[in-house]
Amino acid sequence: MKKSLLFLSIGITVLLSGCVSTYMPNVPNVPMFTEKGELSAGGHITPKGNITFNTAYAVSDHFAVVLNGSMLNSERRKRDLRHNLLEAGGGYFTTFGPEGRRILEVYAGYGGGSSDRTDKDEHDETGEMTYTRHEANFSKYFVQVNFTSKKKKSLRLLSRDFPLNYGTALRASYVNMHDYKLNNEPATEEDNIFLEPIFYTRLTLNPSVQLQYTSGTTFGLKNRETLTAAYSVFSLGFVINVGGRNLER
Repeated sequence: MKKSLLFLSIGITVLLSGCVSTYMPNVPNVPMFTEKGELSAGGHITPKGNITFNTAYAVSDHFAVVLNGSMLNSERRKRDLRHNLLEAGGGYFTTFGPEGRRILEVYAGYGGGSSDRTDKDEHDETGEMTYTRHEANFSKYFVQVNFTSKKKKSLRLLSRDFPLNYGTALRASYVNMHDYKLNNEPATEEDNIFLEPIFYTRLTLNPSVQLQYTSGTTFGLKNRETLTAAYSVFSLGFVINVGGRNLER
């Protein structure tokens, strides 16, 4: 819990710093699969309005495929921002520990997206507005490791117990820009490697629906001007799981 609060504080600091980047991270897909035939779908939103949709299906008792997407369309006084991302992948999952309550998942995949940002600057004396526009497409490769613990602890509200699940995800992403334009002119393209440690808590509303709170941050391993680690992962959403073993008893 202390680590979750630490990353939450870092994430809020980054969120409020005013920095911008061509890449905005989506919420990692954590389906928490236990057996073949399970289906997971989720939706999450960040304070900046970035919406993530995650889906996954367990093809066998240890292999699953994932499909993720995110989108943002924001128009504000100082900045307009549009961002889209779509990615797909697959990987391995297994359960272990007492009563099989711990879940390990490893996924890898590929995706791509686009970013369109217009910064607005109003001159103090004349009131004249100047605009700086950044347009770019990008590709993305990612590797992700999820660890979840389905505990017997519950949150009691309104005379009812809601089981809690805790977990962490560590994602490494290689992002490469292409077709980058600055004010409609070709500009220097960049790449970067991002490390994205994430912590999440799920409150079980019923056997199939869970409320998920996610906090985390992003570190860029390369010093870049445009493709930087400017955004945290801080979101609230719902996850729906159909099928699988009942580990909440």
